Amino acid sequence: MELQLAHGDITVETTDAIVNAANSGLLGGGGVDGAIHAAGGPEILAACRELRATTLPHGLPAGQAVATTAGKLTSGWVIHTVGPVYRAGADLAPVLRSCYTSSLAVADEIGATSLAFPLISAGAYGWPVEDAICQALGALCGADTQVALVRLVLFDEQTYRTARRLVDEG
Repeated sequence: MELQLAHGDITVETTDAIVNAANSGLLGGGGVDGAIHAAGGPEILAACRELRATTLPHGLPAGQAVATTAGKLTSGWVIHTVGPVYRAGADLAPVLRSCYTSSLAVADEIGATSLAFPLISAGAYGWPVEDAICQALGALCGADTQVALVRLVLFDEQTYRTARRLVDEG
């Protein structure tokens, strides 16, 4: 798998699928979630409502992933995953890493060979940025997947520079 870092807006990615840092309700929100729902249009929300009405009546648990249409987005699918809310002293790193590996497993199921991720849990969920990057890179680099290209799309310039430094340091 080729791993790329990019600075930009995940909603304009041309990968087969993009990952949404969703909340468990799957009905839209702020940050990446709000941007993806706004750019993709009402088809994404309709697909999420259908999931809530059928297979996920209690919402999507943290660390798991599910795919929907991408609506008006260039990508063919949106893979929604719910990151953990950071709590100092709580070992939630395995749940955060599971967001990445579960999303890759869903990508494999739907036949996506290229996938763009945001940095999960590092925004409103409060995960320290440098550790969130390390968790993402560790999960992605060690994953068993058929996905050929993974792009970690970082919206903030400082976060991108931090990620670039961590990758360069090995």
